[in-house]
Amino acid sequence: MTVFELCLQHVLEHEGGYVDHPSDPGGATNMGITKTTLERWRDRPVSKQEVRDLTVSEAAQIYRAKYWNVVRGDDLPPALALVAFDCAVNQGPDRAKRWLQESVGAVADGVIGPNTVAKALAADTARAVIELSARRMWHYTGLSIWPTFRKGWTRRLLAILWAAARLA
Repeated sequence: MTVFELCLQHVLEHEGGYVDHPSDPGGATNMGITKTTLERWRDRPVSKQEVRDLTVSEAAQIYRAKYWNVVRGDDLPPALALVAFDCAVNQGPDRAKRWLQESVGAVADGVIGPNTVAKALAADTARAVIELSARRMWHYTGLSIWPTFRKGWTRRLLAILWAAARLA
């Protein structure tokens, strides 16, 4: 099993199946893929039923292209790749890139290039994982929907930290 496949398993455990929670700004979502994301991926409007019918295979393709590759998961230490990937999925790729850079001491320009990768490889992985996770929690607590989703987000963050510790 590749590191991506292992990390994808963890993400899918937390994203679950089809939901359309009224308090979630993402709207109709399946396996963490929102209707908007699926429309961009397929380059056309999609129905809620098409979101519901999304396959694990297509979700994995989307996750690899739009989230994993964006944070350069293949180039990072596995524990840090997991946390950065989960952050990209749950809090957006742009935040994940900047927070990853800040957590490894790179310039937070939002471009994960050779300098960021070198800093990530040279960094204390445990420290970077904890710092990135702390940034995530801080962000969650500032959201207006924190009261609705706080238990789930906290469980998710702790489970990802636990999984990252086993990968380190």
